Amino acid sequence: MDGASPNVVWQHGSATPAERAAALGRAGCTIWMTGLSGSGKSTIALAAERALLAAGLPALVLDGDNLRHGLSAGIGFDEAGRAEAVRRAGEAALLVAASGAVAIVSLVSPYEADRERVRARHAASGIAFAVVHVDAPLAVAEARDPKGLYRRARAGEIERFTGVSDPYEAPVSPDLRLATDAASIESCVASVVALARRLAHPA
Repeated sequence: MDGASPNVVWQHGSATPAERAAALGRAGCTIWMTGLSGSGKSTIALAAERALLAAGLPALVLDGDNLRHGLSAGIGFDEAGRAEAVRRAGEAALLVAASGAVAIVSLVSPYEADRERVRARHAASGIAFAVVHVDAPLAVAEARDPKGLYRRARAGEIERFTGVSDPYEAPVSPDLRLATDAASIESCVASVVALARRLAHPA
């Protein structure tokens, strides 16, 4: 996707991220959860959102499937389509985080370069960003198969399915790794909440 039209001029806000954080008593941030389908991303993201809200930190989950019903509707699942879906999710997360909330993105986002572009956009905007690798071995994720997608992919009903007919590039240096084949959901959620709290209340 090309950049903005040369006829569109960026309108700078009246408050910097630091000024907004000072006014709210916290900073916004993005927690980017990547992993195979069935790894536990959405389950952990939704539970972390609830825990953060209970602790008084506004949080919003941006789920990949949900985004494809609206913001990313009609985008394909080839490499270019996935890159655009990640870009759109990243821009949405940036807006949420800029408001002072915790944006929790739950998205397969299989390519390292796409995730790093989102990180760079956040860095340029002065917004904290962390990648969480929700790490379940393919065999474990496929055995869970909560949506029946692996079964359909193996049957040839779904083309370009990550882990089956398309690659998954695990994060090179994730800020947090959750081994969901060994750790409990509760401990994974606690780790995500702790990470978000650290980013929202930097020392």
